[in-house]
Amino acid sequence: ADCVFHPDWLKTIAAFHAATDAKFIAAPVKIDCGKGVLDIFQTLDFISLQGITAASVAGRFHSMCNGANLAYEKKAFAEVGGFRGIDQIPSGDDLLLMHKIYLKYPEHVKYLKNENAIVVTDPQITWREFLNQRVRWASKADSYDDKRIFYVLVLVFCFNLAFLALAVAGFFDSRYWLFALALLAAKSIIEIPFISTCARFYGQGELMKYFVLLEPVHIIYVIVTGFWGRFGSYYWKGRKIGRGSAGSEAQVS
Repeated sequence: ADCVFHPDWLKTIAAFHAATDAKFIAAPVKIDCGKGVLDIFQTLDFISLQGITAASVAGRFHSMCNGANLAYEKKAFAEVGGFRGIDQIPSGDDLLLMHKIYLKYPEHVKYLKNENAIVVTDPQITWREFLNQRVRWASKADSYDDKRIFYVLVLVFCFNLAFLALAVAGFFDSRYWLFALALLAAKSIIEIPFISTCARFYGQGELMKYFVLLEPVHIIYVIVTGFWGRFGSYYWKGRKIGRGSAGSEAQVS
């Protein structure tokens, strides 16, 4: 209801399904980027997530998708028991269902890379709403049956946390700041070509001029959302969702 679709969206998905016999299809999502700093930041972040999603699904590395644009066979849905076993989790039914189907049909979970299949959605309006959304996404990390996703998320969190550790250590020995700069340069050299390719696919290549400027903000954002997603709370569908004492999610109010 909050998305815009290409006129050939369903036709493209149907043709892809007929050609591949896919049981589950993950497809591209694009943020309708405005001119504000928040819009640009979350669009670049989302482009990177979409690129990782496409690469992960195509390479069958792990299961990723976005609920704004996916399709699955009714028969496959019934065969894996639908949402049974995951319906107690407040959010994340898209990825969790995808993994259930992947376990039964690992060769039939596909990514549809086609410009006509892109779904456009609006960005979050405020920083608070944006962070709440990303904390909600991060909170699902330990609920994935596909533990490969969890290990990757932990690695990403620790990698970004290393920047904070080096920055603090630099006050005691300035050489650590040089290590931090070298690590940041290596991170950018690896990320820029990949994200540039993804940005061009979505017709948003011009945003890459802001990438380096926003890198420090992105590092802090990953640390904050990763930590808060594990130990904090977020709002979803009018409910406040918190972390239980055993680490599982529980409805607070």
